[in-house]
Amino acid sequence: MALVSKLSTVARRLVLGRPFRSDKLSHTLLPKRIALPVFASDALSSVAYAPEEIFLVLSVAGLASYSMAPWIGLVIAGVMLIVIASYRQNVHAYPSGGGDYEVVTTNLGPTAGLTVASALMVDYVLTVAVSMSSAMTNIGSAVPFVEHHKVWFAMFAIIVLASLNLRGIRESGTAFAIPTYAFMIGMYAMLAWGFFQIYVLGTPLRAESADFEMHAEHGEVLGFAMVFLVARAFSSGSAALTGVEAISNGVPAFRKPKSRNAATTLLMLGLIAISLFMGIIMLARATGVQIAERPLEQLVGAPADYHQKTLVAQLADAVFHDFPVGLYLIAGVTALILVLAANTAFNGFPVLGSILAQDRYLPRQLHTRGDRLAFSNGILFLAFGAVAFVVAFQAQVTSLIQLYIVGVFVSFTLSQIGMVRHWTRLLRTETEPNARSAMKRSRVINTIGFLCTGTVLIIVVITKFVAGAWIAILAMGGLFVIMKMIHSHYAAVSRELALRAAETQDIVLPSRNHAVVLVSNVHLPTLRALAYARATRPDVLEAITVSVDDAETRELVHKWEDSDISVPLKVIASPYREITRPVLEYVKRVSKDSPRTVVTVFIPEYVVGHWWEQVLHNQSALRLKGRLLFEPNVMVTSVPWQLSSSERLKNLEPQSAPGDARKGFLG
Repeated sequence: MALVSKLSTVARRLVLGRPFRSDKLSHTLLPKRIALPVFASDALSSVAYAPEEIFLVLSVAGLASYSMAPWIGLVIAGVMLIVIASYRQNVHAYPSGGGDYEVVTTNLGPTAGLTVASALMVDYVLTVAVSMSSAMTNIGSAVPFVEHHKVWFAMFAIIVLASLNLRGIRESGTAFAIPTYAFMIGMYAMLAWGFFQIYVLGTPLRAESADFEMHAEHGEVLGFAMVFLVARAFSSGSAALTGVEAISNGVPAFRKPKSRNAATTLLMLGLIAISLFMGIIMLARATGVQIAERPLEQLVGAPADYHQKTLVAQLADAVFHDFPVGLYLIAGVTALILVLAANTAFNGFPVLGSILAQDRYLPRQLHTRGDRLAFSNGILFLAFGAVAFVVAFQAQVTSLIQLYIVGVFVSFTLSQIGMVRHWTRLLRTETEPNARSAMKRSRVINTIGFLCTGTVLIIVVITKFVAGAWIAILAMGGLFVIMKMIHSHYAAVSRELALRAAETQDIVLPSRNHAVVLVSNVHLPTLRALAYARATRPDVLEAITVSVDDAETRELVHKWEDSDISVPLKVIASPYREITRPVLEYVKRVSKDSPRTVVTVFIPEYVVGHWWEQVLHNQSALRLKGRLLFEPNVMVTSVPWQLSSSERLKNLEPQSAPGDARKGFLG
């Protein structure tokens, strides 16, 4: 047991590192150069699959519909600019890190706030699932073995990422900074070199799919069908906006001045994401990239063994056609940023969960920090949820993307309504002209943000509901109900304690203490329990034993009578050889006869050092204590007797020892 415990402790330290003191929390705060890759990895990585989703949806109408891709991209970029401008107001107005939840709860009430919290939590889980699935798809384009086992690889990547975050936010931020910056540099290099070859050198660049002929999947698409198709492409491409809210939720993780640093990081994120997003769309049009949902059916001329590469992989292949190393570098950093994109959720979800737990909407364990000052329980909860979605949808990005972004636009929309009410409320009392002017400007920005995100939300729900968005909406509703139930439970407990406190103000101490010592044999543990019970100076002290074997009971009574023990021993008959029920009924009778008497039950227990010793000893104490705890005016006291094997545990770390000791009722 000691060896297992020590190995467990060593493994924990290898995974998590040494614990941090609470007064070291300031050392985990992030400068902007680290905060950008930590909080921006989701939004930046979305440029690897959001443009591809636009082309994928438009492919249903054939190659001619691709001409609309740049215009759809421009609209999405405009929405992103509006959202970023709106959230910069949020960051300055609410620097505590509650983000959308705090904004909506404060200005629209707890029900609306809980709606936003439910939406964000589901979307955080889907962020991890989509990012990991997309990463494995990109790697699978180059390594077929990964493609064939991408569910297992995605699960493993989620577990590794959770482990990194369990080590603490600063360490994970440092670990993610280099690959995130490498992705940005690599993508900008690819775009710059590609456009330079096309527009300066005049070199025609052609993607591997450019020479195929694409035909419409359902024939010519016209009228309302085309409008719906464009709207669906827009909603799928709007995945590029995910991750913006993570910065407003994670303001407490920034160094001071927190709000200004967070707002600056948000602006940097927006400019980088928009430039990469539009750059990929324009380069894809220039190189003739074609992406089809069913490539072997839609792409005429494609060989029978054709394996469609991702959009980014096709662009890299075309741009670096004479420099294979460049292709591998782009493929590598793209796959890596998609894996690390989930880190945004691993930083945002635990903070939100902690705030919800503090407000008593989630279990209080989510509010506490672990050894490394990270919200460990929230990290684990997020990891398990993401793994569940990956397994359920077999890591298929096209399927998962239909559930995606519904939640984030719910939070976007309600947050902007909340901010409009926030500025309106402040304007009622503000008299200083410059301050009023700034507030009015902010209110206009948030109003535009509300109208914009609300419109996008309607489009997303209409175009994606049947395709799978209903699952995300159902999950949000279920989480909303669960959090309501948790809050109701905590509120009921508080009311009950307050009521009982008021009722007991005038009640005196119990009139008597009736002590009962459980006896299974006349040995040192029993004598210790008797001595301890006597030391409490009870009004009545007696020993009881349950007769499950007549011969053993007679022998016990003879030993008791021959000893010098002055405490009377009562024998309780048990025709059905039970122990718990007879003891429980006896305690009930004593308590019923004297309602103001407290009955204290002393139970001798072994403390052992090996798991197999725990199996060998009777577990009657656990069952008995579980029943006695529900009885009013009954106290249960365990009297431990340490066996020599328990000495092995003394050298363990203090926080590990209590969970390793094994106890069992003597019998």
